[in-house]
Amino acid sequence: MPVVYPHCPPPRIAALASRPNELSPRASFWVSAGVVAHTLWTSAAPAMSYRLYAEHWQLSHTVTTGIFAIYPLFVVAVLIVFGDLSDYIGRRTTMLFGLIASLLGVLLFAIAPGVLWLFVGRALMGIGVGLSVGASTAAMVEFGTDAQVRRAASVTAVAQAFGFTAALLVGGALTQYAPWPMHLSFWVLFVLLVVLFVAVWHLPRHVGTRATSKWRPRAPSIPSVLRPAFTIAALAVTIAYTHGVLILSLGGQVARDVIGSPNALVNGAVLALFAVTSALSGAVARRLRPRLSMILGSIASAVGMALLALSVVWHALWLYLAANAMTGVGYGLLFLGGLALLNCATPAQHRGGVFSALFLFAYLSLGVVALGLGIVATHAGLSLAVDLGAGVIALLSLTAITLLVAQRKKSFLTETASL
Repeated sequence: MPVVYPHCPPPRIAALASRPNELSPRASFWVSAGVVAHTLWTSAAPAMSYRLYAEHWQLSHTVTTGIFAIYPLFVVAVLIVFGDLSDYIGRRTTMLFGLIASLLGVLLFAIAPGVLWLFVGRALMGIGVGLSVGASTAAMVEFGTDAQVRRAASVTAVAQAFGFTAALLVGGALTQYAPWPMHLSFWVLFVLLVVLFVAVWHLPRHVGTRATSKWRPRAPSIPSVLRPAFTIAALAVTIAYTHGVLILSLGGQVARDVIGSPNALVNGAVLALFAVTSALSGAVARRLRPRLSMILGSIASAVGMALLALSVVWHALWLYLAANAMTGVGYGLLFLGGLALLNCATPAQHRGGVFSALFLFAYLSLGVVALGLGIVATHAGLSLAVDLGAGVIALLSLTAITLLVAQRKKSFLTETASL
């Protein structure tokens, strides 16, 4: 992950001799950022289509949230088994495997004649993102120039926000105004992923930092010295990702109820406010200390969840817009702070596994909460599901604030005692 502190040593990679047409370090950094962006674009791609699926195939909230939830559950499964794969076979090779799976998943959505195809497609998307997410995050550090690496945390946050925003706006526009509303946006994404695959093919041939050891399936491990920092970082990133349930899985239906508009582009633009504010907050806050960033992000997250619950009860558009904006700020600060906290402490030979473990917790929470809220929405109504989801995220945010303040106080007392 990104270098945030000036005393961090520059990252080092093992690479084979350069090939013809191999990308420069600067270009390699941006291609790796593109792979990061694809993880959120792929995740959010069906967001504007869930309502169409529900109407076309008479699906319940449980089924539509199930289509969403199978994705993070497969991401988790891949991260458990293959989380440190890129430490052995290299970042480039792992990202290529991930993009192949994502391409197949998007293709199934593009041609899907029935709901079963969507489940299989989402599973393949989950496999693709599970293989790509840790490798691309590490690659941004290892392939870029020193200047790029110092701002990789904020670029990572912006890349995710770009993927999220593009999925909602492009998907909303094509769903509303183009032919084949259930399929065309996925053909567009498929073409973009083909271009990205070709670009990744020309990345430096990275030799895994643990290539001398034999890889075997196992869960990503966290070195004991990293565990205190990892616990806080994982909680922060998990809270950030769990917002996706209310924005991506139920967000389209909530937006339609609150805004009162059947226009997919309008609803997508409102939801995209979350991504825009997350990118802006991540860019503005990149010089904050990680713990302060996470504390402020947790506060913004809790406030955003309160505003969301009120907007659903009162059907107030201005409250809903404020909730999306505040939640985006919370996401950006939590995500940036969590990544930055692990940046300097993680040695190169464990980088892929540690970042994969970080995303494992985030996606596991995403899947479990999505399934639970889908069942609640089906049997007790969308409003109660939103209230429960907002309450869970607010509680996690308050827990994070408590842990961060306690940890900061403990560090202060330790430093004082040593004087």
